Amino acid sequence: QVQLVESGGGLVQAGGSLRLSCAASGGTFIGYYMGWFRQAPGKEREFAAAISWGGRITYYADSVKGRFTISRDNAKNTVYLQMNSLKPEDTAVYYCAADPNVITRTTMTKAVDYWGRGTLVTVSS
Repeated sequence: QVQLVESGGGLVQAGGSLRLSCAASGGTFIGYYMGWFRQAPGKEREFAAAISWGGRITYYADSVKGRFTISRDNAKNTVYLQMNSLKPEDTAVYYCAADPNVITRTTMTKAVDYWGRGTLVTVSS
């Protein structure tokens, strides 16, 4: 059983930056694809970014490509999401996800094995 704990959310002005972290425990970290999903108020949870087991392959939603960067430190069992040039439409609860199988932009949320509780990101205009 993998436990995921997100941190780093908060309130930021449009154009600003935040870095989210997700600490994993209870499993072999390198054995999991890691991802970030987000859920805005009144909307369904959607894919934002994912990174392969060793960190060499990344996927991004079109809406965040070029502004967000996902990375992982397998020695620290942690995955990060650096978010730059934030926009009000990035406001959402951001969830960390882990799955032994590949996570991509087409992965359905119900197919993901493990989730964190989420961290709120609010971008003011």
